[in-house]
Formats: sequence, structure tokens, C-alpha cells
Amino acid sequence: MKVLAIERESPTATEAQFKALAKAEARRAWELYQAGVVREMYFHRDARYAVLMLECADAEEAEAVLNTLPLVQAGLITFEVLPLVAYPGFARLFDASAGS
Repeated sequence: MKVLAIERESPTATEAQFKALAKAEARRAWELYQAGVVREMYFHRDARYAVLMLECADAEEAEAVLNTLPLVQAGLITFEVLPLVAYPGFARLFDASAGS
């Protein structure tokens, strides 16, 4: 299952706290990418937060994976986790029983 994860920064987090964990965070993100769990990683163009696309069995697995990130463990960020399914709308165009 594809899962979209949108980062939310803690309002009390400081730049120094982020800097102290930046290398460990990048290392863990790289490990998850190499394992095929994190499929895509982006930063919002105009704001300071990450957007990740994960491949997991379900949202609970995605949350467990995200909880292994050092910034999450330190309470500096959280993620909104959105499980996705394929768009079913095209079936209406081609399903003979749906009419025209």
C-alpha cells in the first residue's frame, strides 16, 4: 500500500536540535530508501517540511517505520499519515453496467 506522510515540525523545536540530529536523520532516511520502504522524498517548495511516499502493508506499519527516524524519536517532528488507494473513477467510464 502506498502511504503519504506529511511532516509537521514541533513548534518548540530549535534549529540547534535539528542540526544535532541532521546526519543521523539523513542516514536513517537513506536506509529506508535503500530498503524500498521510502519510495520518494520531497520538501515543500515554499515551506519547511518534508513529504514522503512509503510502501507499507498499512498505515500502522508506516507509522512504525516513521517512528524510527531520529527527529521523530526526539519529538522534533511528527507525520500526518495518509493511506492511499488507486483512483477508482475510471471504472465508471468503461463499466458496461454503469450506463452511458
